[in-house]
Amino acid sequence: MKEDSTYSIPCSHTVSCVEFSPFEWSCHLLAVGTSSGISVFSCRFQEEDSEITKGIEYTHLRDFSTQCNTLAIAWSPQTSLKVLPKLMSLAAASDDRSLKVFITDMNKSNTVKVLSGHKGFVNSITYDPSEGSQLASTGDDLTCRIWSLAEGRQESLFQLTSPGMAVCWHSDEPFKLMVAQKDGIIRFFSLHNNQPIMSLSTGQTPLLSADWSRHNNLLVGAVAGSDWIVFDVSLSSLPIEKRQAHNEGARNFRWSRCHESLVATCGRPGRQLKVFNTRHHQTHVNTSLKVSYGLSWHQRLPIVAVGGDKMVHFWSVESI
Repeated sequence: MKEDSTYSIPCSHTVSCVEFSPFEWSCHLLAVGTSSGISVFSCRFQEEDSEITKGIEYTHLRDFSTQCNTLAIAWSPQTSLKVLPKLMSLAAASDDRSLKVFITDMNKSNTVKVLSGHKGFVNSITYDPSEGSQLASTGDDLTCRIWSLAEGRQESLFQLTSPGMAVCWHSDEPFKLMVAQKDGIIRFFSLHNNQPIMSLSTGQTPLLSADWSRHNNLLVGAVAGSDWIVFDVSLSSLPIEKRQAHNEGARNFRWSRCHESLVATCGRPGRQLKVFNTRHHQTHVNTSLKVSYGLSWHQRLPIVAVGGDKMVHFWSVESI
């Protein structure tokens, strides 16, 4: 069980959120949100290259100004720095209730698109995973919105019955959208006819985070109350598994992107980080930080990142 972080990257401000790119061709990119903007780093770890003797090598690539606190970050699948012309594109939700889409060729072409319409804080955003032409967002105004990035406008709106805490788009289900509500209900919407398809119930509140398994599109996980909860949507609208994560309340939930049975959670007391294995009761990471915000897994390495006080911390999870 690991307690001290394996690696770290210093930052100039307290980190409010972190996000590894979830795509194979840009998985080395890490976006770090702060009170004033986003910093992007290129990261390589000794787990992928034995010639990296210090455990981690990182390069600060670019800063993007949001002029306010960054609440959530999403990477566009269009991002690629390995071919020409280079393109970096990502979106940020800020506490001014707007969405900002940043696009750069890493040279002279730099644009920012501002998407306005939410009446409350936006808690989660995601790109459509195939083309990156659409962005989905959900938040405290009881809506989930789909935006056309080419036209810079809202395409559709789903009315919720409770604040939206998480929105997920799955690469195997491009015409479905998963939205998790604070009241413990997880809803699926059809993008063919903009109608609800089905819902899941955690049976407890508050639900503060949820995620759709990259490895199995039938598996959905969330944290509600003090527990982490897993559903198999082919079996039942009720959980197939539930375990206590943090006895004073869980805040974040993320499936590992490279191992189908690993999940990471953050919660209280303090600022706990835990990594669980859903196949057995082993806890791979159990630690507390003075400050922790955000949670993200590397796309192909068992490495989880958490934001801290002027620092991003990384834990390399031991072999299963």
